Amino acid sequence: MRPHIFIALVEHEPGVLMRVASLFTRRRFNIESISVGRTEEPHIARMTILTRGDEKILEQIEKQLNKLVDVIKVKDIDVGSSVCRELCIIKVHVPRESQKSRIIQYANVFRGRVVDVSPETMGVEITGDSDKVDAFIDLVKGFGIKVVARTGLTAMERG
Repeated sequence: MRPHIFIALVEHEPGVLMRVASLFTRRRFNIESISVGRTEEPHIARMTILTRGDEKILEQIEKQLNKLVDVIKVKDIDVGSSVCRELCIIKVHVPRESQKSRIIQYANVFRGRVVDVSPETMGVEITGDSDKVDAFIDLVKGFGIKVVARTGLTAMERG
């Protein structure tokens, strides 16, 4: 089963996200990640849904999404020919200055930013594809991760 991205333009109203999530639950499809935000049109929101399945399941998902009243348009986009990004903030346990310096170096290598510093922890923001985020998390695990907050995938077709 391969990863797959659906982009759904939906009415920007209360309850739409719940109805989409319920559709997946009723059909026993898993949502790997979902992100929603307003578009350039204030009354329209854009949902990016990452899921996995074979061709039959993916076709079923698209048909069912198109049946929902609040859904304006559904687009099935190819992961390989899309720009895909995720935002992640990682809080790492770093009580010593030498550890803080290493985290700053790692953040620079990954083109991340330090967004919070306390005597015992640092918060680092990483933006990129999921593999990049995963690689940074794996790199800093040895320090002791306190919190990982990920936005989920956002994507659009190239060109």
